[in-house]
Amino acid sequence: MILCCGEALMDMLPREIGGEGTAFLPVPGGAIFNTALALGRLGTPAGFLYGVSTDLFGEQLLAHLAASNVATDLTIRSPRPTTLAFVRLKDGNATYTFYDENSAGRMITAADLPALPAAVSTLYFGGISLIGEPCGTALEALLMREAGSRVIALDPNIRPGFITDETAYRARLSRIFARADILKLSEEDLEWYAPGSDFDTMAKSWIAGGVKVVLKTLGKDGARALTATQDITVPARKVEVVDTVGAGDTFNAGFLSSLAEAGALTKTGVGTLSDTVLTAALTRATSVAAVTVSRAGANPPWAHEL
Repeated sequence: MILCCGEALMDMLPREIGGEGTAFLPVPGGAIFNTALALGRLGTPAGFLYGVSTDLFGEQLLAHLAASNVATDLTIRSPRPTTLAFVRLKDGNATYTFYDENSAGRMITAADLPALPAAVSTLYFGGISLIGEPCGTALEALLMREAGSRVIALDPNIRPGFITDETAYRARLSRIFARADILKLSEEDLEWYAPGSDFDTMAKSWIAGGVKVVLKTLGKDGARALTATQDITVPARKVEVVDTVGAGDTFNAGFLSSLAEAGALTKTGVGTLSDTVLTAALTRATSVAAVTVSRAGANPPWAHEL
């Protein structure tokens, strides 16, 4: 099982209402939530771990996960409110304004973390849940606790507008990058984390430090994977882009699901990927992302849609 550890929230998507202006439609979302949803729809055993409210939005989030075959028995429930993310779309690209104070997710602590069943082979982290407190400290503790025995996949999916202490957040990223097996960044992520840095140079340093696979999304140009001995790029599928909400999240699900099907999601397996397995995983990842960007919101495809 791949356990997705991080935010679940309501994306408030803009919708025009005749001549009355813009309204916002609440849709289940969140970077880690979207990846869990996509994994379940692709037929990969997946679970979700994070703080989820008992309010109406929290119930909607859990129902959405269950409908996509994602296990929710490790969620941490509380009556605190659900995080809201108001989305602004411009030329198909999304920017966000978050309302997260005292939320069910943000307020989880290390004391709330459950023991994990043996069936969990891989933990996936990222998104805004690594920024806020106390949830960021709790998730870092979980990652460090499990990194010795389970595969750690990480996509920081950096949202600069949500970061209040850049120094502390960069320090956290540096610590958890060093414990990741699979690390994925976009060009925008790298530019924020290490302004002016060369991707290849940074990737080589991460790999030298223990990361097994570094992924870089290239937008319309596809995606790239680097290991200690490989450098593979696959092209993107050409589609009509509706919006990019959830594109990176579902890319990650496609990559992980392909490795899981190949039996490669083990501590040893991710360090010994063949060209065939790595290329297939990148191809699946770009295919899943292509379907997602071709329709509104984070609506990952089911396996049969690929």
